[in-house]
Amino acid sequence: MRSLLFVPGGSAMMIAKAAASSADVVILDLEDAVHPGAKLAARDVVVQALTARSAGPQYYVRVNSLNTSWCREDIEAVIPAAPDGVVLPKSLGPDDVIRLGDLIERHEPLARQGKTGIIVVCTETPSSTLSLAAKPWRHPRLTGLMWGGEDLSAAIGATANRDEQERYTGPFALARNLCLLAARAAEVTPIDAVFTNFRDSAALGYEVAAARRDGFAAKAAIHPAQVNIINRGFTPTDDERRWAERVIAAFASRTMGAVQLDGIMLDAPHLTRAHRIMASFGVP
Repeated sequence: MRSLLFVPGGSAMMIAKAAASSADVVILDLEDAVHPGAKLAARDVVVQALTARSAGPQYYVRVNSLNTSWCREDIEAVIPAAPDGVVLPKSLGPDDVIRLGDLIERHEPLARQGKTGIIVVCTETPSSTLSLAAKPWRHPRLTGLMWGGEDLSAAIGATANRDEQERYTGPFALARNLCLLAARAAEVTPIDAVFTNFRDSAALGYEVAAARRDGFAAKAAIHPAQVNIINRGFTPTDDERRWAERVIAAFASRTMGAVQLDGIMLDAPHLTRAHRIMASFGVP
């Protein structure tokens, strides 16, 4: 996955528009995008969308947080309709993945036992953010860790999460880095936060490039116009593919421990990067 597009779960029209985009994952949002009085109706819309879908992007459902009365009802309603996965907000730590996994298992169709994935928005509370460095997050259902700075701003009493140059300030840069490291440690997809100014394509492109440079593999979106920029940014170029093929070939043909390519010494991390690039093209 490269792009994950959030869409209000209560709008069939917006869901259809999102499904027609190039997003790898469409996240049907039952949390922030739905007024408390509209939760029940939104669940029905989401179930209908899941039931009616055919080929297209993966569908994940962002349920309400585990500490609300809505979460259990969200799971009971949507899991029988077989979403590809669930997005958990307001996590308090990795134990929430276990709790959510247990809830999913109770309602998962027999043919899909164990197949419903979980993506956690892992930096929306201070405790969850700190646990990224303190506890392992690995879980059979976990497919990704996503960070975000908006809810964390409110949780820690910050007045902003970016400085005058639009760079993330210290607490949020720390949360971003911890999400990346915890995801890689758990061997799941690290997902960069949404870029809220959906009209600024240039700034989004810069942020996507920075995310990929640092090790993120995907980015969340809040508008269909952001999807193609994100997909391009996380897709290796033809030059990168040719470099990866040459690196793999150099390692395959080596007769001694050291490997050189274009006058540069290569070692295991270069080979790992080359295989990761080729995997994005479907080459094992």
